[in-house]
Amino acid sequence: MYNDLLNSQVLWMIGHLTLAAVLGMVIGFEREHRRKPAGLRTYTLVALGAALFTIMSFAPLAKDLGASSFDPSRIASQVVVGIGFIGGGLIFLKGDRMEGLTTAAGLWTTAAIGMAAGFGLYTIAIYGTILVLLVLWALRSLETKIHQGEEQSRNF
Repeated sequence: MYNDLLNSQVLWMIGHLTLAAVLGMVIGFEREHRRKPAGLRTYTLVALGAALFTIMSFAPLAKDLGASSFDPSRIASQVVVGIGFIGGGLIFLKGDRMEGLTTAAGLWTTAAIGMAAGFGLYTIAIYGTILVLLVLWALRSLETKIHQGEEQSRNF
């Protein structure tokens, strides 16, 4: 029985979960650095949870969980709905500005990265993380330049 606790399949799943957590941490670190409400722990947990649900949706054990009406592949699809619900709670109107959209989108994308890691799509998960960081870093400076140009044109 104890040999079954750490067999090759379990170690494979542990690798998926670890990658998802690390990639979530990388994105969360960026958000924490910018002092956003959802930061290091939130993004790590979202990626880890998404990977865990994804693994459960296709793990061989899922076949044995019960009745024929049980479809374990639906677990992964519900991750999208659940994260959408959490993201919706982060979006609010402050004066004439909408806030929390980037946080909500970041959590949603981090869940997808966790799902990719859970499915074993390591290259896609890593590349997705790199793209998220580029969007958060590079496009932020572009947005700042755009808004500076708008302010200058209003002053004339």
